[in-house]
Amino acid sequence: MAIKATIYKAELSIADMDRNYYGDHTLTIARHPSETDERVMIRVLAFALHAAEGLAFTKDLFDVEEPALWQKDLTGAIDLWIEVGQPDEKRLMKGAGRSEKVIVYSYSATSDIWFKGIANKIERARNITVVNIPHEASAQLEKMAKRNMQLQCTIQDSQVWLTDGVDTVLVEREFLRGSL
Repeated sequence: MAIKATIYKAELSIADMDRNYYGDHTLTIARHPSETDERVMIRVLAFALHAAEGLAFTKDLFDVEEPALWQKDLTGAIDLWIEVGQPDEKRLMKGAGRSEKVIVYSYSATSDIWFKGIANKIERARNITVVNIPHEASAQLEKMAKRNMQLQCTIQDSQVWLTDGVDTVLVEREFLRGSL
């Protein structure tokens, strides 16, 4: 018998002064049995950083053909393909061919080693951005993960603060390739 997803719910308020985006979102996140709380929170962070009409969580680990999040236009074409973790170069090149922009949020202490291994292989794809979330920040985000969450995200001058009302995490993104 297959193990089912664990459902997480989040009320997320976003104040993104860099993009002039302000909104409240009710998120339902299906956590795959093999997924960690840390990865769930990086997906929530990615949603907060790119919140817009059409941005949605996908089947992700349940369907190897889909990224962690994507944003489609009204015709169904993929504008934004967001990966979380350390995907291989074939997956990134597939995303680069199917979408306008690919963004990877890597969060492991070994992100530099992973990126050095794929950097030359993805060189020809100009629409791929790779962002590292420092391990200290992702570990703090992991502690915020609960089945029901109330989160606020503030983005200003490229700094990101995520709080659950008790703890606040400053996330300073490191761009390994490209920019937003």
